[in-house]
Amino acid sequence: MLRDRIRTLGKPRAWTAAFTVVIAGMAVFASAAQALPSNFWGVVPQVTPNAEQLHRLRRGGVESIRIPVVWSAVQPNRGSVFDWSGVDGQIGAAAKAGLDVLPFLSGAPSWAVHSEFVPGSHNTVKAPSHLPASGNAAAGWTSFLAAAVQRYGPSGTFWAENPTVPKRPIRTWQIWNEENFKYFVTRPNPAEYGKLVKISTPAIKNADPGAKIVLGGMFAQPKEGQGRWKRIKPRPAYFASEFLEQMYKSTPGIGKKFNGIALHPYTYNFPRLAPEIEEVRSVLKRSHDAGKGIWITELGWSSEHPSGEDQFAKGLTGQKAQLEGAFSLLRNGQRKWKIQSVYWFSVDDQPGACNFCGGSGLFGEGFAPKPAWSAYVRFAGGSVE
Repeated sequence: MLRDRIRTLGKPRAWTAAFTVVIAGMAVFASAAQALPSNFWGVVPQVTPNAEQLHRLRRGGVESIRIPVVWSAVQPNRGSVFDWSGVDGQIGAAAKAGLDVLPFLSGAPSWAVHSEFVPGSHNTVKAPSHLPASGNAAAGWTSFLAAAVQRYGPSGTFWAENPTVPKRPIRTWQIWNEENFKYFVTRPNPAEYGKLVKISTPAIKNADPGAKIVLGGMFAQPKEGQGRWKRIKPRPAYFASEFLEQMYKSTPGIGKKFNGIALHPYTYNFPRLAPEIEEVRSVLKRSHDAGKGIWITELGWSSEHPSGEDQFAKGLTGQKAQLEGAFSLLRNGQRKWKIQSVYWFSVDDQPGACNFCGGSGLFGEGFAPKPAWSAYVRFAGGSVE
């Protein structure tokens, strides 16, 4: 699901000191815990969990899982009937385990949008060349969104057809994924994305007026979003703050079309989370939209052995320490930053999916828990077993 995770950092920072302060404060976090929004603690699977695994996640305090709902998988052929069989199983299993689902809707089929090789992928990975925001592609996209809500929303046919499944309708929908980064649209375009959001909102809200719309999780600071890369046309990536600001400027009235933004603040060390969140909060303030919340829909580090080649690799104890520092920072800053949820990437290891996906899981081979899982459980208030 994810690809090149080479991050750009700013000037070196004294993160060790910040780490010490955060960890010292963790001894009293249970007594000082504030009320958090519902579905605050989430996870992102790389491989679909089985029923036993989902129940274990729920016992551990996980409230929500984030999954892709891919248009090209649901409707691979022009004019074909939507095939929800692959999605039904995931949503039904999650509901039986007591978990809510946050879907991100993305992935245009080739009959709607031409795909092309991602720049720099050595002709190994393809993505849509642009977003389905106009013409026949837009008509197909909005039909797909409406059908998804009609299937899984409060009046969804899925719940009527499966009366033994506990009804947990989807009320929050995320539009696309990392729309500011080349791996999910090879030519990121803030104005085009703004247009996509403007056509997506009525398609969803006509089917469920109470639905919440969240922007796709923006990769906070991709390497290709700065320096010489900014002179390449079309741009391969944008920093999240720049992308968001340009979307506001190019799309009048866009603030009325969504309820919150989402961020993927991958950093080498957790103290860098604060300035990356502050950057996008500043954009919201300048855009007269400071009341909007932020969903952290991906966040994580790898338990693989530390090396100079992959600074996201922290080892087992290092991964746990990064999770503890990040979760403490985000929980304590929840009100200030209006954080609505935090999704750890990922549940499981999946070597080859990205440069740190082979160790990003809370569980390793055979679904064996890592030290990071016990730390997650303490924050989420669940049980390790």
